[in-house]
Amino acid sequence: MAGKLEPVENSALTKLLSPMGWNLLNGLPAYEESHALKLGESMRKKGIDPELAAAVLTQSRLRAKAATKFGELAAGMLFTPAGLEQATRLPVAAQHAQRYRQANLRHIADLTCGLGADSMAFGALGIDVLALDKDEATAAIATINLRPFPNVTVAHGDCFDYELPATIDGLFLDPARRTAKKRTFNPRDYDPPLDAALQLRERVPALGVKVAPGIPHEAIPSGAEAQWISVAGEVVEAGLWFGALRRLAPKSSARPGAAITRSALILAADGTQTLITDADPHHRAQLPAGPVCTWVHEPDGAVIRAGLIGAIAADIDGHLLDESIAYVTTDTDQRHPATRRYRVRDVLPFNLKKLRAYLRDRDVGQITIKKRGTAITPEELRSKLALTGSQAATIIVTRIAGAHSVLVVEPA
Repeated sequence: MAGKLEPVENSALTKLLSPMGWNLLNGLPAYEESHALKLGESMRKKGIDPELAAAVLTQSRLRAKAATKFGELAAGMLFTPAGLEQATRLPVAAQHAQRYRQANLRHIADLTCGLGADSMAFGALGIDVLALDKDEATAAIATINLRPFPNVTVAHGDCFDYELPATIDGLFLDPARRTAKKRTFNPRDYDPPLDAALQLRERVPALGVKVAPGIPHEAIPSGAEAQWISVAGEVVEAGLWFGALRRLAPKSSARPGAAITRSALILAADGTQTLITDADPHHRAQLPAGPVCTWVHEPDGAVIRAGLIGAIAADIDGHLLDESIAYVTTDTDQRHPATRRYRVRDVLPFNLKKLRAYLRDRDVGQITIKKRGTAITPEELRSKLALTGSQAATIIVTRIAGAHSVLVVEPA
């Protein structure tokens, strides 16, 4: 590939990348936690360097964990724990790459490439990529992971000091959002900080920045499209898109050609996609609250984070249970790809003693607890209910018109 692997000052990585270490790693059986200790002892008895044995076992464990993000590709890749934690899932990286391609950007600088997930997706679409990372060992690992892509060049350097080729027409940045001890949610604490990252627009206006899903709306800079993405019901990231990467509302919308400020992309487990944007005025409208109806709909987390509950309510002709809670209720069984729906069987004021008696009278022993707008945790409530029956039930603990309540529901 175009990137050249230079020697790195990392003893374990150097040993791992030696012919012996690479062959040893790729010759291991599929990782099983219960066999790891025995496998390590076996390698030591064979005289294998303890540092190399530890590195090989670590990589084997990380490859197994990485399969949820990288699928079969994980078996030929290298990882770090922090890098894997932050790495973009391949289906989401593919969405990033499609955005650049649809903007007719063909020469991308992935300025904080990490393990190389997004650069993989760019490269797979035929986009020329400069994959840069300021950490020498990480850049070396990215070189290994990106070796199948001749149109990707890996370099070691800082995104603010590196002299970008004149051909670069798009930038992508995935700032580190984890310190040595914990995950950080304040954009000022990213590495690099978000404000500094946004200055890169002066060099190349088409900029995409991956941010934490919890970014508050007031922290979103003007001129950006903020998009939240969920995969199989889990909100996995948010992104800020500037310049040519910011999308416009389609011709079929109420405001064709209007710039999108907030959007939610739902990637379902079956591969289907649902995009909801704020281009239509009713998607941003303040929603009324009303009484509990026959059905309750739980919007996808990406829709909630994007503040687009109005889109759901408008599409299914519903209203909120409470003005501050993201549950929509309808009289009829309305289906929507961005919600989970439940038939309401009963509505109770929240009272622990009465709820316990209610469930015990119905022989409930297995309970699924959903909650929103209340401090109690499902684990705490399940423990306090102490149910022992043979039946299963689902409850929603929430507020209705400001009052703490319990909905006994049946998943559709």
